[in-house]
Amino acid sequence: MIRVGDLVHRYGDTAAVDGVTLTIDDGECVILAGANGSGKTTLVRHFNGLLEPDEGGVFVNDDPVEERLVAARTAVAMVFQHPEDQLVAATVGADVAFGPENLGLDRGEIDRRVRESLAAVNLDGREDERVDSLSGGEVERLAIAGALAMQPDHLVLDEPFTGLDEPARQSVLAHLSELRESGTSLVVVTHDLRDVASLADRVVVLADGRVALDETPAAAADRLPELDVRPPC
Repeated sequence: MIRVGDLVHRYGDTAAVDGVTLTIDDGECVILAGANGSGKTTLVRHFNGLLEPDEGGVFVNDDPVEERLVAARTAVAMVFQHPEDQLVAATVGADVAFGPENLGLDRGEIDRRVRESLAAVNLDGREDERVDSLSGGEVERLAIAGALAMQPDHLVLDEPFTGLDEPARQSVLAHLSELRESGTSLVVVTHDLRDVASLADRVVVLADGRVALDETPAAAADRLPELDVRPPC
């Protein structure tokens, strides 16, 4: 479980996140939506301690993130809006292995996680390929594989469809659906619900750093346009 209580994060005098309280249960799929600048990315970067709150707190599996940072980053994996920025190795296999290696796992366990994670995103058998030879959709899937290799309780994806062509969008969406069915919690940050509404249990919309809406996708649909969120077709 991820639990956010009265969270405030400021950039100078501006509160990017302003008193947000939110709970994301195990196995749940939550869409975090809102217009550009609404505070979505700032909020989720507190989930595994990439940012520290100015006020309030975040708890992962009942542990305060700031006090149990390694545990939080093991439980909550994140795929950034520009996944190429988080790739750290020259080859596919080495990149996926990076996170498990930092956990101090033995080589056999690392290799198992690499194989299983690449298979989950249809990149199995491509461990020796160079990262710079991959397409945009393959880079997105590689970043997801790297996150999966950490075996997180929660997977956070920040605008996972940005810049992808239609075949790549459909491929990533299919993999997210499989993860959802396997019981992995998903938090999908987006301003466009067309792709992911069918996966979601809830839609949480931020406006000016505050929670403006927290409903099921069906109940939220009529209010989305007024909050500058593109509703599902």
